[in-house]
Amino acid sequence: MKTMLNVALPKGRLGEKVLAMFEKAGFECPSIHENNRKLIFENPQCGVRYFWVKPSDVAIYVERGAADIGVAGKDILLEYEPDVYELLDLKMGNCRMAVAAQNGFRDDPQRTLRVATKFTNIAGQHYLSKGRDIDIIHLNGSIEIAPILGLSDVIVDIVETGTTLKENDLSVVETIVPISARLIANKSSYKFKSEEIETVVRELAAQTEAV
Repeated sequence: MKTMLNVALPKGRLGEKVLAMFEKAGFECPSIHENNRKLIFENPQCGVRYFWVKPSDVAIYVERGAADIGVAGKDILLEYEPDVYELLDLKMGNCRMAVAAQNGFRDDPQRTLRVATKFTNIAGQHYLSKGRDIDIIHLNGSIEIAPILGLSDVIVDIVETGTTLKENDLSVVETIVPISARLIANKSSYKFKSEEIETVVRELAAQTEAV
């Protein structure tokens, strides 16, 4: 019997695209397309077991070994720094982590900069590298409203098209890092299922290079 690879897929559009890549690579699983409420889908013939999880939880499942491999955004990997191997940039879900502020904002280095974000680690590291004194305000909801209401001077957030920023009279003042979906692996799984995982990496890499 084939060794089963446990794969954590992020729910949503990105996950659907990733699944299509896996299936094209020869890891089909017909049951995942059935209309039911199952959470785990497997195909022993292909040696694969898929499960859908919240995108921000993929890295936790992989780090703790519940999944051998998974797909997580670079933002999650930078923010939470999970102890996993990053194997491949899938070149999808492209966006960027950026600093944005109200149009016309001028930073005064004499003042502590107030930064609203849900990515406190990324923001902290970014400003630490600049030696800039900041006050981080951790928010979970719509970050864009913070500078408008005077809660913060700037925000650090993911920017895809920039439409939301424009509509709220904000603009990007600095790009911190480009973001895309990454294939990650559990360190122990990578050792014991290296052949299977390397096959996945090779097949998916061929698809990303063909784009």
